[in-house]
Amino acid sequence: MIKGLTITPPILGRISIGRVINKDGKRLPAKDDQFTITSQVKNKDGWVLHPLDSKLRRGGDKLRSIPVRMLFNDPDLNLKANYTLFDRQTGRPVCVGDGVRCQRRTNNGTESLPCPSPDRCSLAQNGGCKPYGRLYVNLSEDDELGTFVFRTTGFNSIRTLAARLSYFAAVSGNKLSCLPLQLTIRGKSTTQSYRTPIYFVDLTLRDGVTLKDAVIEANAIDTELFDHGFDQAALELAAKAGYDNSDLGIDQEEGLEVMAEFYPDQEASGQIDSQTHQPSMLNQASHQTESLQSIAQGLRQSVTTIS
Repeated sequence: MIKGLTITPPILGRISIGRVINKDGKRLPAKDDQFTITSQVKNKDGWVLHPLDSKLRRGGDKLRSIPVRMLFNDPDLNLKANYTLFDRQTGRPVCVGDGVRCQRRTNNGTESLPCPSPDRCSLAQNGGCKPYGRLYVNLSEDDELGTFVFRTTGFNSIRTLAARLSYFAAVSGNKLSCLPLQLTIRGKSTTQSYRTPIYFVDLTLRDGVTLKDAVIEANAIDTELFDHGFDQAALELAAKAGYDNSDLGIDQEEGLEVMAEFYPDQEASGQIDSQTHQPSMLNQASHQTESLQSIAQGLRQSVTTIS
């Protein structure tokens, strides 16, 4: 296996609750109150819709719920969420942390360092470090190991999905992959949003299914799969090994997609970030290191002269 290559669950398409629009010559994110399911193909108008998008809309209605199945019983394998800092020019992940420890690219390679969270991190002061979550779900019985990925930088979606996954795993006796679930759009208003609705993603049981019935069904499916030789534990070990195959867990190609989706009008020009008119974070950190090295060299020269 090529080391440094992040092996994620095979991705067949994307799930989003927003889109990028052109307004006054600028590419800006636009919120939405429904899901959109797209393929992995992009044209001049944006991502091409996946056939499942129209299939699940039931005659053109807004798509506000999607039946899904989890691939893994371990919640952390279905949902990957970290504080993530990308280089705006290249899309390469610069630093990935959990609020305690981080993996950061430096001049000495990838180093494990303390992660104070974005509010207290000097490298993240221009607002580029955000929570970044990826939820991998299965939508199609035609490819039972293929996934559609929902990407988000929203605390509401990440917090809600993390809670639901851990709760469902607990009440089902760690049979999360066998539960009949669905993604659901929810909205709320806050003081910070000036009472404008904020939409986020929740994970619930499918309509009409009680928790008792879901657990009974999950146990029955788990027993049937085991009897037929399906090795869920081995699948989860393989998935974990794939995630761990790279230091930061995110590839540059994925980073470029994130830049286009969540930082659409902040591409850098040269070495300057167009949003802040400051050097990009990676270059800024590099320049700070070079400055410190210059100061240290000057002090050594002064000591030599005095001696």
